Amino acid sequence: MAVDLDAAALVGLLAKVADICFVLDRDGGIAELALDGGELPAHIDDRWLGRSLLDTVEGDSRQRLAEALAAVRANPGRPQRIDLAHTLEDGAQLPVEYRLVALPDGDGVIAAGRDMRPVASLRQQLLNAQQALEQDYWRLRQVETRYRQLFDMIADAILVVDAGSGRVLEANPAASELLGGGGARVVGKPFPLGLSERSQRDVAGLLTEAQAAGRVLLSGVTRDGDDAPLTAVVSYLRQGSEARFLVRFARESAEHAGGDEQALPPSLQRAPDAVLLTDTEGRVLAANRTFLDLAQVVGEDRLTGLSADRWLGRSGVDLSVLLSNLNERGSVKLFSTVLRGEGGVNTDVEISACTVDDGPGGRLAFYIRDVSRRVSDGQPSGESLPASIEQITRRVGRMPLKELVRESTDIIEAMCIRAALELTQDNRASAAELLGLSRQSLYAKLRRYDISGVESDVVSS
Repeated sequence: MAVDLDAAALVGLLAKVADICFVLDRDGGIAELALDGGELPAHIDDRWLGRSLLDTVEGDSRQRLAEALAAVRANPGRPQRIDLAHTLEDGAQLPVEYRLVALPDGDGVIAAGRDMRPVASLRQQLLNAQQALEQDYWRLRQVETRYRQLFDMIADAILVVDAGSGRVLEANPAASELLGGGGARVVGKPFPLGLSERSQRDVAGLLTEAQAAGRVLLSGVTRDGDDAPLTAVVSYLRQGSEARFLVRFARESAEHAGGDEQALPPSLQRAPDAVLLTDTEGRVLAANRTFLDLAQVVGEDRLTGLSADRWLGRSGVDLSVLLSNLNERGSVKLFSTVLRGEGGVNTDVEISACTVDDGPGGRLAFYIRDVSRRVSDGQPSGESLPASIEQITRRVGRMPLKELVRESTDIIEAMCIRAALELTQDNRASAAELLGLSRQSLYAKLRRYDISGVESDVVSS
């Protein structure tokens, strides 16, 4: 049974299943409109009635809309799909997907549309996510390329071993040359390999220790058929559900591990003062236990090869001054500076240093004494000001220049106040007049500099 519906009723019905619905007259003007709530009423209202739908779009959309209207009028009952972007009063674009169909009379056209802004937003988010993924991917590729180049350039043998299967996952060319024998491939083979029978047992035990300690070191490792000693360093690394061993083999001569020339003698190892041995560039070769305690470093291997200015001085300037004086004079005595610990604790120290060997391959010895608890004669402890400018100059290198200048100003001010009190025989009113201060300002400064007699002072008006 056929049911006749007028245009308004049909538009209202379609608006329940579409976001927006228009009835267009034969000229393309909007005769009826219906909206399904949402945000559309804020942009489309009764003011659109009577307007041509062509006037709500711009650019090539006008041509496409005109062609679509002509097509549906030529084929009544056959729907036509078209995507349009309406230009709103504020200049924004409203994307809508329409289905156009001509009414049976052939003159009117019904346009039922779906608001595409949520879809456009999702598409934009997807595009942004794809671009971000591509950027992250290329950034990862660049990092991987740098890592691979550094990995291949390192002279020491480096291997990445899977903790579960015990097989080598990655190895640099030096590892293949050292352990593979003539550069044979070692990736995929069980680890340890290429070592003497005894060293293989020792290194296998080292892997077990690394799981508990995180990082372990073993000297005296030898290869199969070669008695040259190696140093093995194993670190345990867990990434998510996977575990890896990072293994490094180095010749002990290169690591200075077996050379007595770089090791501190037992007497210096047990010395109460910190002792540091560096090369002429300031790179650490050895350190005793006292230095490790002051620097808050777990083991000597954590600082070997690093520049000493990481711990000595407030900046790299202090070490540069020390190195310059050592090159010129051969020794430095009682150089005041600060030793910075890894945990953020700074310690006032005095450094005496000397050259151990001459020439470009020489070494430098630093003897470092903790003076943070030392109280010298005539120097008050606590927060009191230094007694003289000489005591301030001793703080150069321990305090920023701004604080040194402020302390110098305070010392001069306190000395002038004491001199005025002596000239006026402790008459505060006369001293304030002599200094050009009000009595209130003078009393404030007396309290600030802790000049005695302030509380008991009585000045008659």
